[in-house]
Amino acid sequence: MPKRIQGILFDLGDTLLDFGAIDVPALFQAGAKLAHDQLQAWGLPVPRFARYHRKQLWAIRWSYFKSYLTGREFSALDLIGRLHEEMNYKLTLEQVHELAWLWYRPLRDVATIEPGLAATLESFRRDGLVLGAVSNTFVPGQVLDRHLREEGLLDLLPVRVYSCDVGHRKPDKAIFQIAAKRTALPPAATLFVGDLLTTDIRGSHRAGMISVLKDPLDKYVGGRIRPHHRIARIADLRRIVDGYNGVSST
Repeated sequence: MPKRIQGILFDLGDTLLDFGAIDVPALFQAGAKLAHDQLQAWGLPVPRFARYHRKQLWAIRWSYFKSYLTGREFSALDLIGRLHEEMNYKLTLEQVHELAWLWYRPLRDVATIEPGLAATLESFRRDGLVLGAVSNTFVPGQVLDRHLREEGLLDLLPVRVYSCDVGHRKPDKAIFQIAAKRTALPPAATLFVGDLLTTDIRGSHRAGMISVLKDPLDKYVGGRIRPHHRIARIADLRRIVDGYNGVSST
């Protein structure tokens, strides 16, 4: 057991950013409509929305299937650029980034964060802990950074490792090792907080980190994969950190 916790790494979806029960196809369709409308606003000869949406949907499904088989992540930024090159659109990198944001925006609009989350993270930073995020995502890092900035969290998470940027996906320990290298902290002095046993908890164990399962509804009880700690909300991390670091909670 380490003498002190020196850093905390977080999963994003349903850990720092709460999405809850969502209708993924409906949100994807809404994002595609925003992108389609933007292309029209730029004066580009776009096909009917149904055709445009169908082309995007099949490209995402195929890329996701390949990612599942290979264990290697893809980036929606590359996919968007390739799709629109096939349509003979000459888009700038800034335009591609904006289309990626529009794809994601319906999901961003349903996201919530825990009350007082920024203050909780700031308190850890004042204590000298290094904070960061490790996320399985094909959503471009620029888009997720924009979301985190809007929530007032970006500057509190100086280390951010997105699978679409590094290729590796949790539970591959390689993505955790990349994060550990960027924090310059030993894994045994790092908490990893996530909401999924198979990716977050299993992967952090492989990397030698201290696992914390965020499970407010007690969905995961028993089983072979057991976290070192459990919490219902991020604020509960305070007692865990103070326990390791010998700080009285009274």
